[in-house]
Amino acid sequence: MGKSSKDKRDAYYRLAKEEGWRARSAYKLLQLDEEFNLFEGVTRVVDLCAAPGSWSQVLSRVLIKGEKFGRAGWQDKQKNMRDYVLGGSGEKKEKEDGGKQEVGVEGEVEKKVEEKPDEKPKPREGVRIVAIDLQPMSPLEGVTTMRADITHPSTIPLMLKALDPDTYDPTHPTRSSPVDLVISDGAPDVTGLHDLDIYVQSQLLWAALNLALCVLKPGGKFVAKIFRGKDVDLLFAQLKIVFERVRVAKPRSSRASSIEAFVVCEGFCPPEGFMASLERPLGAGTVLPQPPKSDDAKSEKKVTSRVREDGAIEIDLGDETDDEDDVEEGGRRWIAPFLACGDLSAYDSDATYHLPKDRVSLDPVQPPTAPPYKRALEMRKLAGGAYGKTKGRAEKAAS
Repeated sequence: MGKSSKDKRDAYYRLAKEEGWRARSAYKLLQLDEEFNLFEGVTRVVDLCAAPGSWSQVLSRVLIKGEKFGRAGWQDKQKNMRDYVLGGSGEKKEKEDGGKQEVGVEGEVEKKVEEKPDEKPKPREGVRIVAIDLQPMSPLEGVTTMRADITHPSTIPLMLKALDPDTYDPTHPTRSSPVDLVISDGAPDVTGLHDLDIYVQSQLLWAALNLALCVLKPGGKFVAKIFRGKDVDLLFAQLKIVFERVRVAKPRSSRASSIEAFVVCEGFCPPEGFMASLERPLGAGTVLPQPPKSDDAKSEKKVTSRVREDGAIEIDLGDETDDEDDVEEGGRRWIAPFLACGDLSAYDSDATYHLPKDRVSLDPVQPPTAPPYKRALEMRKLAGGAYGKTKGRAEKAAS
């Protein structure tokens, strides 16, 4: 998160700095968790394309520190305030007033509730979080950061060792599938050409999915950013093969003018006999195994694939599916349900809010460690200034 001279960016950008988040994208994960309860029963998490670390920061504060945010935090705060008022001095005052209870200043009550020593966050036990990115990332409490390539097979043994350093067996790295949740907020540097951006983003998503297939335990979850464009329903159909539930969500903190969305996959259930590997990832000529034949035609799930003349792999879900109404003619399309996360009580990321006159611009919580534009800024400075001007041209123009 950088610093704007006028600090005129959207409300989530300013709110992220006020609440100590590294980037405004933290609210996207928080709103996804409110809608889908992603963190329920989760103790092993892998954050792909993690830099600058806002999603890892959410994992650290929610899973390790036990903090609550959003609707859950508001409900917990209201419960503590109600218990304090009815169970403490408010109970005595209610008896004195004959059943009519009056509470003093609300701010004082909130302050006393927050200062209660017995109301502390309850962290989870045995939580392991690994954040992976090619860019360096500043450390976070309880998070193991790795600079690695998510498409390289050597990344998986390093990641599994970081998750379970005591029980990891290097002789059988493929036998360990300890991860409950794999998340990815990675996106390419957009060019403005939507077709190109969507293609590059789909390849990044495919790389994250291939790594997730290698480490997810049965019933695990996968959350990743996508760009909604043409033929995106084919992507949903491919994800539906290895996950029981596939849904698409648009958090309120994600700008409506952006084509980004997030695919939320739950209930990891790969086909029988399928062995995931980064050495031979999906999409590189891999043929999905055929399910065993059964006498019961209803229980049989046909999954076939073929390579078209243009090199693309076409996956056929078959005629028998769980959601017959959502499958188009031919069975090659599956439309995932679309949900909007975040209610109207939150800010509108596309709206402009007036700043108070005494507004003081805050410094970023964590300045960029190695931004990709750093080298460009250094070269521009050596060249003599901004907007492509150089010392030689400036002196020539002056003479």
